[in-house]
Amino acid sequence: MPHAAADPHNPPPRRILVAGASGAGKSTLARRIAAASGLPFQEIDALFHGPDWTPRPSFVADVDAFTSQPGWVTEWQYDSARELLADRAQVLVFLDYSRARVMRQVVVRTVRRRVRREELWNGNLEPSLTTIFSDPEHIIRWAWNTHGSRGELVADAARRRPHLEVVRLRNPREAEAWLATTYPFHSGR
Repeated sequence: MPHAAADPHNPPPRRILVAGASGAGKSTLARRIAAASGLPFQEIDALFHGPDWTPRPSFVADVDAFTSQPGWVTEWQYDSARELLADRAQVLVFLDYSRARVMRQVVVRTVRRRVRREELWNGNLEPSLTTIFSDPEHIIRWAWNTHGSRGELVADAARRRPHLEVVRLRNPREAEAWLATTYPFHSGR
Protein backbone atom coordinates (compact mmCIF):
# COMPACT_ATOMS: atom_id res chain seq x y z
CA MET A 1 0.00 0.00 0.00
CA PRO A 2 1.48 3.38 -0.98
CA HIS A 3 2.36 5.94 1.63
CA ALA A 4 0.98 9.45 1.33
CA ALA A 5 4.12 11.53 1.82
CA ALA A 6 2.11 14.70 2.45
CA ASP A 7 0.12 13.02 5.25
CA PRO A 8 1.81 13.71 8.62
CA HIS A 9 -0.09 10.74 10.13
CA ASN A 10 1.40 8.36 7.56
CA PRO A 11 4.97 9.53 6.90
CA PRO A 12 6.98 7.75 4.21
CA PRO A 13 9.19 4.87 5.35
CA ARG A 14 12.74 5.53 6.49
CA ARG A 15 14.21 2.00 6.47
CA ILE A 16 13.65 0.42 3.08
CA LEU A 17 14.73 -2.83 1.46
CA VAL A 18 14.34 -3.63 -2.22
CA ALA A 19 14.01 -7.34 -3.00
CA GLY A 20 13.78 -9.30 -6.24
CA ALA A 21 15.67 -11.63 -8.51
CA SER A 22 19.16 -10.79 -9.72
CA GLY A 23 18.74 -8.38 -12.60
CA ALA A 24 15.25 -7.18 -11.63
CA GLY A 25 16.48 -3.67 -10.93
CA LYS A 26 16.89 -3.67 -7.15
CA SER A 27 19.89 -1.35 -7.07
CA THR A 28 18.40 1.01 -9.62
CA LEU A 29 15.14 1.38 -7.71
CA ALA A 30 16.95 1.61 -4.36
CA ARG A 31 19.09 4.48 -5.70
CA ARG A 32 15.97 6.26 -6.94
CA ILE A 33 14.22 5.80 -3.59
CA ALA A 34 17.27 7.21 -1.82
CA ALA A 35 17.41 10.20 -4.17
CA ALA A 36 13.68 10.88 -3.76
CA SER A 37 13.69 10.43 0.02
CA GLY A 38 17.05 11.93 0.92
CA LEU A 39 17.95 8.72 2.76
CA PRO A 40 21.43 7.19 2.51
CA PHE A 41 21.84 4.33 0.05
CA GLN A 42 24.39 1.53 0.26
CA GLU A 43 24.75 -0.97 -2.55
CA ILE A 44 24.98 -4.22 -0.65
CA ASP A 45 27.09 -5.91 -3.36
CA ALA A 46 29.82 -3.34 -2.67
CA LEU A 47 29.86 -4.41 0.97
CA PHE A 48 29.88 -8.12 0.15
CA HIS A 49 32.41 -8.44 -2.69
CA GLY A 50 36.08 -7.82 -2.04
CA PRO A 51 38.81 -7.92 -4.70
CA ASP A 52 38.73 -11.01 -6.94
CA TRP A 53 35.10 -11.64 -5.93
CA THR A 54 36.19 -12.70 -2.44
CA PRO A 55 33.53 -12.17 0.25
CA ARG A 56 34.62 -9.42 2.63
CA PRO A 57 35.03 -10.66 6.24
CA SER A 58 33.51 -7.42 7.55
CA PHE A 59 30.33 -7.78 5.48
CA VAL A 60 27.82 -8.48 8.28
CA ALA A 61 29.45 -5.89 10.57
CA ASP A 62 29.27 -3.32 7.76
CA VAL A 63 25.59 -4.12 7.14
CA ASP A 64 24.96 -3.85 10.88
CA ALA A 65 26.65 -0.43 11.02
CA PHE A 66 24.79 0.90 7.97
CA THR A 67 21.37 -0.29 9.16
CA SER A 68 21.93 1.08 12.67
CA GLN A 69 21.18 4.53 11.24
CA PRO A 70 17.65 5.92 11.65
CA GLY A 71 17.05 5.82 7.90
CA TRP A 72 18.52 3.96 4.94
CA VAL A 73 17.84 2.18 1.63
CA THR A 74 19.54 -1.00 0.39
CA GLU A 75 18.86 -4.27 -1.41
CA TRP A 76 17.70 -7.42 0.35
CA GLN A 77 20.35 -10.00 -0.50
CA TYR A 78 22.81 -12.48 0.96
CA ASP A 79 21.72 -15.13 3.43
CA SER A 80 24.21 -13.95 6.06
CA ALA A 81 22.55 -10.50 6.26
CA ARG A 82 18.96 -11.21 5.19
CA GLU A 83 17.56 -11.66 8.73
CA LEU A 84 19.28 -8.57 10.11
CA LEU A 85 18.02 -6.47 7.20
CA ALA A 86 14.43 -7.72 7.48
CA ASP A 87 14.40 -7.23 11.24
CA ARG A 88 15.36 -3.57 10.87
CA ALA A 89 13.36 -2.59 7.81
CA GLN A 90 9.97 -0.89 7.82
CA VAL A 91 9.18 -1.65 4.19
CA LEU A 92 10.30 -4.37 1.83
CA VAL A 93 9.66 -3.39 -1.80
CA PHE A 94 9.45 -6.64 -3.77
CA LEU A 95 10.14 -6.40 -7.51
CA ASP A 96 8.10 -9.45 -8.48
CA TYR A 97 8.77 -9.12 -12.20
CA SER A 98 8.24 -11.91 -14.72
CA ARG A 99 11.08 -14.29 -15.45
CA ALA A 100 11.11 -13.07 -19.08
CA ARG A 101 11.60 -9.43 -18.02
CA VAL A 102 14.27 -10.28 -15.43
CA MET A 103 16.20 -12.49 -17.84
CA ARG A 104 16.11 -9.86 -20.57
CA GLN A 105 17.39 -7.25 -18.11
CA VAL A 106 20.13 -9.41 -16.58
CA VAL A 107 21.42 -10.58 -19.97
CA VAL A 108 21.55 -7.05 -21.40
CA ARG A 109 23.19 -5.69 -18.24
CA THR A 110 25.76 -8.50 -18.06
CA VAL A 111 26.74 -8.23 -21.73
CA ARG A 112 26.99 -4.41 -21.48
CA ARG A 113 29.18 -4.62 -18.38
CA ARG A 114 31.45 -7.22 -19.95
CA VAL A 115 31.82 -5.49 -23.31
CA ARG A 116 32.50 -2.11 -21.67
CA ARG A 117 34.67 -3.71 -18.99
CA GLU A 118 32.79 -1.75 -16.35
CA GLU A 119 34.26 -2.01 -12.88
CA LEU A 120 31.66 -3.32 -10.48
CA TRP A 121 32.78 -3.49 -6.84
CA ASN A 122 36.28 -3.29 -5.46
CA GLY A 123 37.98 -3.78 -8.82
CA ASN A 124 35.83 -6.70 -9.99
CA LEU A 125 34.71 -7.08 -13.60
CA GLU A 126 32.08 -9.33 -15.12
CA PRO A 127 33.79 -12.59 -16.08
CA SER A 128 34.03 -13.79 -19.66
CA LEU A 129 30.61 -14.47 -21.12
CA THR A 130 31.66 -18.06 -21.84
CA THR A 131 31.69 -18.75 -18.09
CA ILE A 132 27.90 -18.97 -18.23
CA PHE A 133 28.51 -22.54 -19.40
CA SER A 134 31.08 -23.48 -16.75
CA ASP A 135 30.14 -21.49 -13.64
CA PRO A 136 26.91 -22.60 -11.91
CA GLU A 137 26.87 -19.27 -10.05
CA HIS A 138 27.24 -17.13 -13.18
CA ILE A 139 24.84 -14.21 -12.69
CA ILE A 140 22.64 -15.19 -15.65
CA ARG A 141 22.32 -18.79 -14.44
CA TRP A 142 21.83 -17.55 -10.87
CA ALA A 143 18.99 -15.25 -11.98
CA TRP A 144 17.29 -18.10 -13.83
CA ASN A 145 17.70 -20.65 -11.03
CA THR A 146 16.66 -18.40 -8.13
CA HIS A 147 13.88 -16.37 -9.77
CA GLY A 148 11.06 -18.48 -8.35
CA SER A 149 12.37 -18.54 -4.79
CA ARG A 150 12.32 -14.79 -4.16
CA GLY A 151 8.57 -14.74 -3.46
CA GLU A 152 8.91 -17.48 -0.86
CA LEU A 153 11.66 -15.57 0.93
CA VAL A 154 9.56 -12.39 0.98
CA ALA A 155 6.45 -14.22 2.21
CA ASP A 156 8.45 -15.91 4.98
CA ALA A 157 9.98 -12.60 6.09
CA ALA A 158 6.55 -10.94 6.22
CA ARG A 159 4.99 -13.87 8.10
CA ARG A 160 7.65 -13.72 10.81
CA ARG A 161 7.69 -9.90 11.10
CA PRO A 162 4.29 -8.25 11.59
CA HIS A 163 5.97 -4.82 11.50
CA LEU A 164 7.33 -5.35 7.99
CA GLU A 165 5.17 -3.87 5.25
CA VAL A 166 5.62 -5.62 1.91
CA VAL A 167 4.98 -3.67 -1.27
CA ARG A 168 4.73 -6.10 -4.18
CA LEU A 169 5.37 -4.53 -7.59
CA ARG A 170 4.81 -6.63 -10.70
CA ASN A 171 6.29 -4.34 -13.37
CA PRO A 172 8.21 -1.09 -13.78
CA ARG A 173 4.97 0.93 -14.18
CA GLU A 174 3.88 -0.17 -10.72
CA ALA A 175 7.33 0.72 -9.37
CA GLU A 176 7.09 4.20 -10.89
CA ALA A 177 3.60 4.67 -9.44
CA TRP A 178 4.71 3.54 -5.97
CA LEU A 179 7.72 5.85 -6.03
CA ALA A 180 5.65 8.83 -7.21
CA THR A 181 2.97 8.20 -4.58
CA THR A 182 5.38 7.58 -1.71
CA TYR A 183 7.71 10.50 -2.50
CA PRO A 184 5.50 12.76 -4.66
CA PHE A 185 7.66 15.87 -4.45
CA HIS A 186 10.98 14.25 -5.32
CA SER A 187 10.43 11.15 -7.44
CA GLY A 188 10.94 12.59 -10.94
CA ARG A 189 13.70 11.11 -13.06
